[in-house]
Amino acid sequence: MPDFSGLRLATDVGGTFTDTVLMDASAKVLASTKTLTTHQNPAEGALEGVRRTLRQADVEISSVSGFVHGTTLATNALLERRGARVATVTTEGFRDILEIAYERRYSQYDINLTKPDLLVPRERSLTVLERMSVHGEVLVPLDEEAVAPLAEQLDTLGAEAVAICLLHAYANPAHEQRLRALLNALRPELVISLSSEVSPEAREFDRLCTTVANAYVQPLMASYLDRFADAFKAEGLTCEILMMTAGGGMTTLNTASRYPIRLVESGPAGGAILASRIAGAADLSEVLSFDMGGTTAKLCLIDGGRPQSSRQFEIGRAERFIKGSGMPVRIPVIEMIEIGAGGGSIAGVDRLGRLTVGPKSAGSEPGPVAFQRGGKEPTVTDADAALGYIRAETFAEGQFRIDVEAARTAILKTIGQPLDLDANGAADGISRIVDESMASAGRAHAVESGKDLGSRTMIAFGGNGPLHACRVARSAGVPRVLVPPNPGVGSAVGFLYAPIAFEIVRSRYTLLTSIELAVINALFADMISEASDVVRQGAETAEVETFRSAFMRYKGQGHEIEIALPNRDLASEDVPALTTAFEAAYAEQFSRPVPGMEIEILNWAVRHSTQAPSLATPRSEPVGRAVIPEASRQVYCDITGRVVDARFVLREQLLPGDTLQGPALIVEPQTTTFVGADFEMTVDSASNLILSRRSSR
Repeated sequence: MPDFSGLRLATDVGGTFTDTVLMDASAKVLASTKTLTTHQNPAEGALEGVRRTLRQADVEISSVSGFVHGTTLATNALLERRGARVATVTTEGFRDILEIAYERRYSQYDINLTKPDLLVPRERSLTVLERMSVHGEVLVPLDEEAVAPLAEQLDTLGAEAVAICLLHAYANPAHEQRLRALLNALRPELVISLSSEVSPEAREFDRLCTTVANAYVQPLMASYLDRFADAFKAEGLTCEILMMTAGGGMTTLNTASRYPIRLVESGPAGGAILASRIAGAADLSEVLSFDMGGTTAKLCLIDGGRPQSSRQFEIGRAERFIKGSGMPVRIPVIEMIEIGAGGGSIAGVDRLGRLTVGPKSAGSEPGPVAFQRGGKEPTVTDADAALGYIRAETFAEGQFRIDVEAARTAILKTIGQPLDLDANGAADGISRIVDESMASAGRAHAVESGKDLGSRTMIAFGGNGPLHACRVARSAGVPRVLVPPNPGVGSAVGFLYAPIAFEIVRSRYTLLTSIELAVINALFADMISEASDVVRQGAETAEVETFRSAFMRYKGQGHEIEIALPNRDLASEDVPALTTAFEAAYAEQFSRPVPGMEIEILNWAVRHSTQAPSLATPRSEPVGRAVIPEASRQVYCDITGRVVDARFVLREQLLPGDTLQGPALIVEPQTTTFVGADFEMTVDSASNLILSRRSSR
């Protein structure tokens, strides 16, 4: 476990930039930096960021007592189809689980529908004779004589990894475990993932998809994590490296290598953790987290200081906003909506003469045109530079020169001339489209969750979040924006506020009225023991908390609601309380309960976690001065459509209580906050920038 009494490092490898943060024992950020992501070997960019950060603070890497890492490598491998060649092994008679899927089309009347790519074609879908009952009883023993021919089939298919998903293995994993042992004895180099370990839940299609995804990225991630650890060990790091997971906790490299699917979306999870900590410290009950980086934008709803969570999400949707068009994965995850809208998102004009932005990104290689690294297609960052929002002399800590004229020329050629617009008009069009895309995604996400954005505060961070926050908030109907300190590296800062945690969900069907409490309590004991073993690998002596829950529904329904359970063995007197809790949660979501309906429980969950470090919020007495900066910069005003003078101030010069009227640019080393013409800025006692929309100008 990181030693919270010493120096801690966090590095977040994104699609465009790698963010690095150094924090001391009092949770004060000592130094931070952004380096371009080195896609061929991400450890190189991470090493450069760590070296630069340590130089800024004048400390040695051997002094670091905690290191947390998050990466998009697993996500990108799945999206870009750069994983291992996977074969599946299922119960005989169930070869076509992936082909059958949910037995429905995600868009009923689309004659050109594109089915999700589930990574394993039918010819690599193999079977073995065995059968378990839904209660885990052996109906047909495993045919061990068939394993040798199965291994030969895998050789013929060129399989590098195998996903084993036998029927009802969540209830009894014995056959899966025996099959793995036999295959390992014959083919020790074969990477094998078991559904009973990766996702021990009912619903074989979802369970198989999750196991396939894990097997697909496991060789790549195991190799990457080994090389990453070796590189930092050679650099002089002496503490253990922990990995950020999609569920908002940290885990060890060993666990991450076994279950790399849990690393998907780990970077964005750090941002949601930071936003939830800020919301709790600022006593904000309803928040919209807005994280815009170089490749994507992520939005997350946070209520009562806790980010919205989920048990399932989809990878690589064929249709971005249509559920069912991607590959379902069942893991603990912070629920957010992610769209291809970042600083590197490429703009163009389609064959119908429409201006489009993203989801394709220029990333860090070659990057936006303004970076002068070989990029030819205009991006959102190029538009921001052309509109005056990005200053060449302050961008990215001065790491490389920004060529604003090159950006304007590319925008004019690619967008302006086809649409008969000048450079400002074309750049403003790019900005408006990407901002509206993010705002509409936020509105849709809120509606799907039965929530409203009008009463929320947006917490904006990421390299581009503060730059676009006012415009996105205006379009989404959010009246207030908070920009925390060090927003440009927000996700990496969030890593350092995450607990070490592991969550397990297991299926064990029962009706609430006939629940066998001894069986359920024994199930919880096994789950807690397993989760504790994982957490103790990274936190041998830390105090831990255990959270239990049940996934309940009315009998015959297809989906469940998660209900918290007491942190102890269940007793008969708990049953009426569970009934009341479920009906209250059901009424909150669907307006009313259903009287007289039996309640059933499908899944049981345990989350074992260390206590998360509290957010350091040093507060200062506001001085209450109106800031009148001496400097100004010309920017394009998106409200009036004219070039205007915007106030220009360095964030380090602002004090608690300072106020500033928009339009204004507040500049810091890794990002710029744009205060819109209809917003005013106040610095609160915790040094957050509060941007409030004025009712009239």
